[in-house]
Amino acid sequence: MTDHARVSFLGLGNMNGAILAGYLAGGADPSTVTATVHTPEKAEPAAQKYGVQVSASGADQKANQQASASADVVLLGVKPKGILALCREISDALHPETVVVSVAAGVSREAMEQNLPEGQPVVRTMPNTPLTVGSGVVGVAPGPTVTAEQLESVKAVFAESGLVVEVEEDQLSAVVATAGSAPAYVFLLAELIAAHGAELGLDRADAEAMAAATVKGAGLMLTRGEETAETLRKNVMSPGGTTEKAVESFLAGGLPDLVARAMDAAAARDREMSEEFTD
Repeated sequence: MTDHARVSFLGLGNMNGAILAGYLAGGADPSTVTATVHTPEKAEPAAQKYGVQVSASGADQKANQQASASADVVLLGVKPKGILALCREISDALHPETVVVSVAAGVSREAMEQNLPEGQPVVRTMPNTPLTVGSGVVGVAPGPTVTAEQLESVKAVFAESGLVVEVEEDQLSAVVATAGSAPAYVFLLAELIAAHGAELGLDRADAEAMAAATVKGAGLMLTRGEETAETLRKNVMSPGGTTEKAVESFLAGGLPDLVARAMDAAAARDREMSEEFTD
């Protein structure tokens, strides 16, 4: 299945669109990929953008079922509140060996299984948007009926787009906090750095470019894996120098506690959502 898996993307919002873009950029055959969107007005532009067959569920009530019936792997790319309804919609069309993959936060595997045929393979994932530029992260949590071969097919959808980490389902809230939501943390930091750089006298466009290039460079240094984040940070900090003063200000201002509280809030919200989307 891994080499020739047929993959269907039900919904092409920000996340599923990013996953599809990364999958195709990694060399997937577009002829093995199908997708659905809601309206015909979105279907044609999406087909042109991605080079795959795209149908509109708003115009054809069987579009999602037809896409699912021909697939080895089906990615559910609707908002969390629509995941279980979509499971029920495609349930009768699924082959027993088709793997149903959720990319939505907060919807438990158990809730999905209750709305799918008994024994249907289900995988929950938590990807982040940098998948679209080949530098993403995705946590993958397979259910008990997922075979090793099926899991490899699911991982292959993400493999060329970033780091794939297999986790237990009860660890996905931590993945949300650590990777799923984390690009926004980095973007916020870059936003704040650029804004204050402009206040310090830099041209705003120059400050934004500096912040972006700095985040990119620091990330590349981290992903080399030669040194830890702590070591890299300390390497920049000359005793009594400018960076040391800046880092001291961060620490004195409670940045470690603020980061922990932010991540705890993200993880807690994911757990709350799992209770909301159980019917």
